[in-house]
Amino acid sequence: MHLLYLDDAGSAQNPQEEYLVLGGVSIFEAQADWFARELDKLATTIEPSHPHDVEFHASEIFSRRRHPWKDMTRDEAKGVIKAVLEILKQSYDTARAFACAVHKASYPGADPMELAFEDLCSRFDLYLARLRGEGDRQRGILILDESSHETTLQRMTREFRTLGTKWRVVRNLAETPLFVNSRASRVVQLADHVAYAVFRRFNAGDSSYFDIISSKFDMSDGVVHGLSHKQTNNPQCMCIACMSRRVAQARAAQSS
Repeated sequence: MHLLYLDDAGSAQNPQEEYLVLGGVSIFEAQADWFARELDKLATTIEPSHPHDVEFHASEIFSRRRHPWKDMTRDEAKGVIKAVLEILKQSYDTARAFACAVHKASYPGADPMELAFEDLCSRFDLYLARLRGEGDRQRGILILDESSHETTLQRMTREFRTLGTKWRVVRNLAETPLFVNSRASRVVQLADHVAYAVFRRFNAGDSSYFDIISSKFDMSDGVVHGLSHKQTNNPQCMCIACMSRRVAQARAAQSS
């Protein structure tokens, strides 16, 4: 089974933030234990006597308002976020990052969380379909942090499997999404860091976290399928998602 762990960064209601991001990591079910153990090892360096009390929540680490982060310098806190992301970078070749960054002002009246969720459901389904074409017939499940969107996202997934997304019917998900408490799931905490890295890249122009995991986003035929930048204000955007699609479109136009 392929598990896509997702979490969000940014707020749909905060006018000070231009973006909302939904992002995370796809792994084999058997790999979840390895990621949990690696993050537990990192937690032990922070709270040796109570490592399981350490929850890796990127925005809280960055803000340093709560224990144990409040006793760290800014560089030390940033180092923790980067160390979490390095675990993904150094992990299995089959581990894939996925994220959708929604420029909120580009879609007035729309719920950016729903836009991002539909986009990622379709991308994950296409990823699984591609693997199926290569002989891997395992299906997928989405696992998300508990949120107020739980009922809406479960309903949307059911509709995607019957009526389809804007692009296609979702055929490779085994079940409606599962929602878990992030404190109980190290891999959801990792997903939180992926979302935060993408959020910082698009909302603040800070690529220091994103660059660590940029090579982990699902890619096929030169196109970065695992990252989506939904916006209408910059047709010449140079991010790896937009750029790879423009290059592919130009290549296709030349060959036709």
